[in-house]
Amino acid sequence: MLISTDWIKDFVELPENLTPKEIGEKFTLGTAEVEDVITVSAHLEVIRVAEILSIEPHPEADKLNLVTFNFGGKEPKRVVCGASNVRVGLRTMYAPLGVTLPNGLTLEPKKIRGVLSEGMLCSEEELGFAEESEGIIDLPSDAPIGVTAMEYYNEKKDVLLDVDNKSLTHRPDLWGHYGQAREFAAVFEKTLKNPFDSKWRDSLLSKIGNGSSPISPKVDKDSACLSYFGLSIDGVTVGESPLWMQKRLKAVGSRPINSIVDISNYVMLELGIPNHIFDRSEIKGELSIKRLGTEAEFTTLDEEKRSLVAFDTVICDSERPLCLAGIMGGLNSGVTEKTTNVFIEVANWKAAEVRRTSTRLGLRTDSSQRYEKTLDSKLCEKTLLRILELILELNPNAKVVGKIEYDGVDLNSISTVEIETSFTKICSTLGKDISNDKIVSILTTLDFDVNAVGDTLKLKVPSYRATKDIECEADIIEEVGRIIGYDNIESSSPKLDIFPVKLSPAQKLHRKARDYMVYNASSFEVMTYPMIGEKLYEKANWPVSRELELINSISKDAELMRTSMIPSLLEAAALNTKNMSKFRFFELGRTYHKDDKSFARENSELAIVFFDKEKSPFMELLNTVEGLLAALNIPGDICEKHPKFKNEVLPEDWSGAHPFEFLNIRIMGKMKGVVSSIHPIALRSFKIKGNLAVAILDLTAIEQSEQKDKTKYSPLAKFPSSNFDCTVVAKTDVSVATLLQETKKLKIKELVDMKVADVFTMNENEKAVTLRATFFDANQTLSGDFITEASNKVVDVLEKAGYPLKK
Repeated sequence: MLISTDWIKDFVELPENLTPKEIGEKFTLGTAEVEDVITVSAHLEVIRVAEILSIEPHPEADKLNLVTFNFGGKEPKRVVCGASNVRVGLRTMYAPLGVTLPNGLTLEPKKIRGVLSEGMLCSEEELGFAEESEGIIDLPSDAPIGVTAMEYYNEKKDVLLDVDNKSLTHRPDLWGHYGQAREFAAVFEKTLKNPFDSKWRDSLLSKIGNGSSPISPKVDKDSACLSYFGLSIDGVTVGESPLWMQKRLKAVGSRPINSIVDISNYVMLELGIPNHIFDRSEIKGELSIKRLGTEAEFTTLDEEKRSLVAFDTVICDSERPLCLAGIMGGLNSGVTEKTTNVFIEVANWKAAEVRRTSTRLGLRTDSSQRYEKTLDSKLCEKTLLRILELILELNPNAKVVGKIEYDGVDLNSISTVEIETSFTKICSTLGKDISNDKIVSILTTLDFDVNAVGDTLKLKVPSYRATKDIECEADIIEEVGRIIGYDNIESSSPKLDIFPVKLSPAQKLHRKARDYMVYNASSFEVMTYPMIGEKLYEKANWPVSRELELINSISKDAELMRTSMIPSLLEAAALNTKNMSKFRFFELGRTYHKDDKSFARENSELAIVFFDKEKSPFMELLNTVEGLLAALNIPGDICEKHPKFKNEVLPEDWSGAHPFEFLNIRIMGKMKGVVSSIHPIALRSFKIKGNLAVAILDLTAIEQSEQKDKTKYSPLAKFPSSNFDCTVVAKTDVSVATLLQETKKLKIKELVDMKVADVFTMNENEKAVTLRATFFDANQTLSGDFITEASNKVVDVLEKAGYPLKK
């Protein structure tokens, strides 16, 4: 939104000691974000009246001339000019080098066909006075040479502030220059001039009669209309609006059309309330505001056909719709050059309905973007009278016919919002001592009705701030804070007593898990979204559950609460495989499940992913999970698939589960975890090339109570341990857990550990498994004979079970 400071000066004086940039910065800190500061007509200060002294043909161009002229300087200048109306004695406008014209062109020293041109003789188009023109400006012969264009045309330099619309979304009162001027008055501590006082109102009301009106609008209570004012005027002449009005409209980006339409736009930009002026001859019969009731095509003022639905609110006469409520008028309802009698409409509409209709039609106008901010119905009469004032100013012979017509809610029934606070509360919340008089002055300037009794402040909120902005005490404190400037409040540490926080059992468990995964398992922590889409479920070939579906999801890819972390983990892994050949990550997340008693149940889960492009990371992950269970003191063990008890976190029949590299984790007697490689078929769906293993631990029950620390401390071993590796042959479908289970039959107390060191495939039917046995005696060094004997026992047990040494 563009704000003209020249327009603002109609209502408040701006400080002269600040640059335009400084004004923009201060307004940003106090009210709304200024994205740009634009100076208008600055070029006219250096462009001057010049008189052509002589003309010579350009030596290398037939259509160009070398023009020498006097512009009041010490010496004449010469430019290259191709204008057809150039002649000796002509007085015109000269733009020197360095000037930036409204079209964006900056004049620089430049040779034209080998001849240096010292600036430009300008046309009206180049000065921004016309959309197009032929030839350079032809001034009267008595135009004073050397006078600036600013002085000659009696122009004024204007500064425009380009305010970010998003920063005004909650401030419907700032969509007009008068509302903005109130903010300038508060920010710069100036007095706001109010030309729209009771005396002004009474003066205009005296020009309106009490008789019947040609148009008496009727508002259907079921419509989107909140209030509707109407006034009929005869004897209007439609022509060009005054130059001052055109300049202001152009400055803020509005194209002048004709005197009546320009008045409509001017008042909207000044007071912030949209309006519409009908050609009264186009209104057939009675005027009604109602739901359309049926689908129809409607041609708007921009000559586009719009498909309306039965729920849309329109302004209709007895024959057809004339206007789409709050958005745009119809093609046949607007004012033309032949219009003599008009009907002025100033109305207020339900914000949500205007926004909904505007969005559906893809039609966002100056009117709709104001109405969707929730405007104040009590400002409609002021807007109507301001339109009347300007119409009578431009049409002295015009006459009001009948009285002001109104239909809608009882405006007197709109209650005034009252808020109570105190000087002490305001100062303590802001952290700055502010005098009582200063606080009262700020709030009064912002048009609050202030009643101060001792330390207590009782405030009445102006109606235009109570539509969706000021609601509670905190809003009042914010008003004071922003006007004094948050940059003027010294920062300080919170004056609070700080006590150590006792962690819950769940927090302690999560911290231990994170520490182990980062420091012991060299893993990164990730966070995936708990909301996923059906597409991801299908990609992972996971059962789709729509039991917990979001009503207003942000997208189709985030409409379901996930029942498993597996699909999310596969998606995250797929992204990382594009850049890395090996990685590890984990996530402490939640899954969501339908529950008949409490609607939904959340499970807290720890998920771990290991990826290796060259070999299977299943054994590494298995060893990590064993260490994790021990570190967290979780009473669990790793076991094979059970024919009776099924895994609760990963279905064993899921197509992505590996047929052999799959082990359950039993926690407190229930299958609450899993360690599994992901089947190549599932990896192919995510375009993952390599080997991926996943572990899931359901921590929900474990989080409820703190686990006892079973850590036992013992002195460092004085004697060395000894490792023995043996590689045995097993069938492909035999799990490594089976081999480990066989070694448990050994009754050797010095055998303190047995692990799988490696697994590799020999052929389609066989694989080789390397087992590592660790022998240790805390009281002595083990002899070579003992280690040999113990090693042989390990080999014998495996061979008797059908797993011979690899030859």
